[in-house]
Amino acid sequence: MTRLRTILLAAAGVWLSTAVAVAEPKVVAITAIVEHPALDAVRDGIKKGLADAGHKEGEDVAYRYESAQGNPATAAQIARQFIGENPAVIVAISTPSAQAVAAATREIPLVFSAVTDPVGAQLVSALERPGGNVTGISDMLPVADHISLIREITPEAKRIGVIYNPGEANSVSSVAALKDAAEPEGLTVVEAPATKSADVQSAARSLVGKVDALYVPTDNTIVSAFESAVGVANAARLPLYAADTDSVARGALAAVGFNYFDVGVQTSALVDRVLKGDSPGDVPVAFATGTDLQVNRKTADAIGLTLPDAVLERASKVFE
Repeated sequence: MTRLRTILLAAAGVWLSTAVAVAEPKVVAITAIVEHPALDAVRDGIKKGLADAGHKEGEDVAYRYESAQGNPATAAQIARQFIGENPAVIVAISTPSAQAVAAATREIPLVFSAVTDPVGAQLVSALERPGGNVTGISDMLPVADHISLIREITPEAKRIGVIYNPGEANSVSSVAALKDAAEPEGLTVVEAPATKSADVQSAARSLVGKVDALYVPTDNTIVSAFESAVGVANAARLPLYAADTDSVARGALAAVGFNYFDVGVQTSALVDRVLKGDSPGDVPVAFATGTDLQVNRKTADAIGLTLPDAVLERASKVFE
């Protein structure tokens, strides 16, 4: 009996060690509509947040990342590719990517991030109980703060030109919210559509002479070609405000917005819950928190504008 017990225990040990050796990490498949600093920061924040939660890359989690390079058809192709690979969870950064994944699967868990209006984008039926296989983080813009900043820095401004892609549901919601916030302040919003990044420069030029300031929401099409708008704004000596702080380093005059690395970390908490077995449909949609002010004094100098001392004192970062 002793010899037989030893053989059985040894065999069990071999089986256990083999099982451990072949255990595969859970795959977290991440996709974004385009690569630009804000969306890249979300991705990096997700990975950092999951690492802080104890998920070790290469051991219990593995990452896949694909960018659609601004092409909705490519986003749909990436969604189908990911679904064929059957990951533990798909994380879609931006509204177009989230819509592509949601349209392609009702089974694989989907956690979205940097989606302004998830109900309007038809990703979830309700924020508290999303239902189905979807939950995520909304970056609904603090547009009232944006209007206040425009009024503080450029109090003489009456007409605000907004450059956006009307094909992005998040941008349509943002522009509607901007108009609602601007009207009580006596500001008029003038729209300039750009459906692809190559149109950004011409859309910006169409506003010159018609507006007192330019504004870019968190629109992936426009932000991916942000320098084109900056060039037009500086040449026309127009202040250009952004909805995301990452664009200030790229030439925006100022922005009050979310730190998108922090948005990624906040998203990771929902991904963590899904990896641990929670159903996305039972996890309430959360809203991004924490905004900061950044300004670009070099841009101010280029357009002959002096930033108020109160703004400079509040800013978390001043680009010289």
